[in-house]
Amino acid sequence: MPPPAAGQIIVIAKAPVPGRVKTRLCPPCTPEQAALLAAAALADTLVAVRATPVARRVVALDGDPRLVDLRGMDVIRQRGDSLGERLARAFADAARGSGAGLPTLLVGMDTPQLTPELLSQAFDLLSGADGALGFAPDGGWWALALTDPEYAAVLADVPMSLADTGARTERALTGQGIRLGLLPELTDVDTFDNAVQVAAQAPDSLFARELAAVMSAESS
Repeated sequence: MPPPAAGQIIVIAKAPVPGRVKTRLCPPCTPEQAALLAAAALADTLVAVRATPVARRVVALDGDPRLVDLRGMDVIRQRGDSLGERLARAFADAARGSGAGLPTLLVGMDTPQLTPELLSQAFDLLSGADGALGFAPDGGWWALALTDPEYAAVLADVPMSLADTGARTERALTGQGIRLGLLPELTDVDTFDNAVQVAAQAPDSLFARELAAVMSAESS
């Protein structure tokens, strides 16, 4: 593995509890199946993060840490009411202690097709910009990297889970004079159709195997 980059990665995640995660997969999934898919997506994401040469890896967690394999991760608790507030505070909290002064990349737990190469690309973009944003096809975003985590304070006022959340996020950042590079677009797993598409993109992932098991159970 190459030497660590001078940066940190935050994964913002929920503990995979039935009825609390990936509820838009139901139906056709049961709440238990949706939770298993969420757990698999998070596990795949953490595999990619562990394999990425960075100085620090953080999980900003909502829920019971005993339900997630957090080896090699520093764990912080999510804070805030809205998702925008929780994202902004995850950047701020990760910037304390050993994370002080580190360029920071935040990703969610629902892009199991992530690779170390793609995560490293975000830090490469920061060599010529103040931030890097990765849009999702549904109008949201899957990744945000910032040279200074304080830039993320604007996220607290950005409505999330809308068809134009990505565009709103971009405007909020560039409106503060922040220069943004763009990462490749990635589909995140919100619906069952998304799940099928993402599994096809990462056929060797735990997520793809878990989805195959779900589909086999549905057809039997």
